[in-house]
Amino acid sequence: MSNPYKTREGGATVTVFVPYDCSNNCPFCINKKEYADCSTFSLERIIESIRTMDAITPYCDFVFTGGEPLADLESLQKMLDVIPSTHKIYINTTFPVQKHYTAEEMLAFTEKNKDKITCMNISRHLQKYVEESPDEVIGRIACRTRINCVLYKHYPADKLVDYVERFLPYNIPIQFRYDYTETTPDNLYEEENDKILQDLRKFFTYKGLDGCRMRNGFHFEYKGLHMTYHKTLPYSTIVEKDDTGVTYDILYDILIKQTGEIHSDWTGVVMDVEKYRNVVFEPYDLRVINGIVDY
Repeated sequence: MSNPYKTREGGATVTVFVPYDCSNNCPFCINKKEYADCSTFSLERIIESIRTMDAITPYCDFVFTGGEPLADLESLQKMLDVIPSTHKIYINTTFPVQKHYTAEEMLAFTEKNKDKITCMNISRHLQKYVEESPDEVIGRIACRTRINCVLYKHYPADKLVDYVERFLPYNIPIQFRYDYTETTPDNLYEEENDKILQDLRKFFTYKGLDGCRMRNGFHFEYKGLHMTYHKTLPYSTIVEKDDTGVTYDILYDILIKQTGEIHSDWTGVVMDVEKYRNVVFEPYDLRVINGIVDY
């Protein structure tokens, strides 16, 4: 892509792939193959790229994923420490049962960083693919939390209510996720033939829909607990011509890979960092489309 860059006010979200693997093999994970050979991974180069992105967009969001961010607390701490307080920080984790750290050590990490971590997104699926920390442990995480649940292929819809009841005692909101490798511009907002959406409407109270070019959220409520059904496209660049006739590559996500290399899309496109220093900003196009979204 050779068009000038455009992104939302504050900057595109920067997703950091941690330079160490997890022990999981979730069937819907598209990242696992990237960790087959860790020989070129570099914590130092990742930190350098984090500093670069902070310098260009000092108010962008950072997301840590993998791999498993909590599999190396010392390295994760080093990466968090270079991010100023102007940024929101999210961590995608299974909050795993692991040999190197106890649950108490991971909980202490969340206590230490509770003012730095905006939200910890905990993977808990209807079908279990990994050994999970007890729910009581998740309920003790010191920072804000959210449950992420991929409704993958032939998920057991009859267990949805029991699944939500499981997290009611801890008042942890839930984000159900469509398998985004299957999302297209044609089905992103499609409702009538979306089985997941119809299952959720059957069991829970629909509240409203918000969305943008790239992703959306159908919002639900159950006994006071907020839930979202999230759909997003499997890439993060929209090519679009503005009213003046200029064609832009509109970036929603930027990736810092395990090597420290910076990408402008999930599809392997290396970002032109110098061009991004001159990025054009536009208002974020996320908007309420119908209903009430007041979470």
